[in-house]
Amino acid sequence: MAVAKVFTPEIELEEVSMRFQTDKTEVLALDNVSVAIQKGEFVSLLGPSGCGKTTLLRIMADLIQPTWGEIKVAGKTAKEARLAQKYGIVFQSPVLYDWRKVKDNITLPLEMMGTKKSERESRVDHLLELVGLKKFKDKYPWQLSGGMQQRVAIARALAMEPEILLMDEPFSALDEFSRERLNEELLSIWSKVNNTVVFVTHSITEAIFLSDRIFVLSPHPGRLSSVVEVPLPRPRTADMRQSPDFYELISRIRNLFEGV
Repeated sequence: MAVAKVFTPEIELEEVSMRFQTDKTEVLALDNVSVAIQKGEFVSLLGPSGCGKTTLLRIMADLIQPTWGEIKVAGKTAKEARLAQKYGIVFQSPVLYDWRKVKDNITLPLEMMGTKKSERESRVDHLLELVGLKKFKDKYPWQLSGGMQQRVAIARALAMEPEILLMDEPFSALDEFSRERLNEELLSIWSKVNNTVVFVTHSITEAIFLSDRIFVLSPHPGRLSSVVEVPLPRPRTADMRQSPDFYELISRIRNLFEGV
């Protein structure tokens, strides 16, 4: 008799809650959120503005501490995982240094860790190839489009070869056409890197196109209202956005927010 395969979560949050103290009152941002994310998964945290998506991501990254709850990352605490450089983080804004060329922005974390120059140069060349920016390595960030700047930020986040890539609405400031193109490019990069991705978005179509599973958060306070499996085959293609299955998923997720 076949034995069912047991999966050990790479990221596990148990009953995580977060309160923020303001001048006049306390605000409950997250309430009793439990999620388990498998190694190599691409998952999205989806919900309206103010539902705690970014707060949850920052808790995973050990950038802030939850008021209650427990976080385990690859069997370690979030702090241990951060110190072990398990994470790469891409923020909503690329946060690049305008006085450093593209190649020098990407190499910055390697310089900070004291990586040998020959290894730095080899890894940066590989990353530039991966994100399609080899011809722009000697340009400055201000000479690039917004989408190209985010590709630089993704390459920099991958410089330390992290097991987990955390992405906080990285394409939200872009126009729809650029955003869709970068969604496709991100999946191409992910297919070569094979790491775990946690992606924050408020776009239903973006979450569906990218994800294996979608964690849907309700607003005020943020609670996990549903986990939606995305059965679309990989590799994902642009024409999938027009398929009946894609529209069915959009409708199902929209229904989750009705009356919220």
